[in-house]
Amino acid sequence: MKKISRQLWLTIVLVVLLIVALGYIFNSQYQEKKVQQQLTVYQQGLQAGYQQAVVELMQQAATCQTVPVSIGNVSLNIIAVECLQGTS
Repeated sequence: MKKISRQLWLTIVLVVLLIVALGYIFNSQYQEKKVQQQLTVYQQGLQAGYQQAVVELMQQAATCQTVPVSIGNVSLNIIAVECLQGTS
């Protein structure tokens, strides 16, 4: 069996370390991109939810009935201004 020279052995070790480092970098980039995509989807969902809530409030207020709205321990009754102007 032929003995592997020290320079060849060092080259093999460096190539293996390079492959491991590149694998780590690519995996890290992939994970970061995946998290960014999930965050974007989450933000889009929040935005759609806010828009849906506002549309529903506007539709209910347009019926000229008070609409109860509560956030935490603060409550308000909302009514469209146009409905109040029509009664005077």
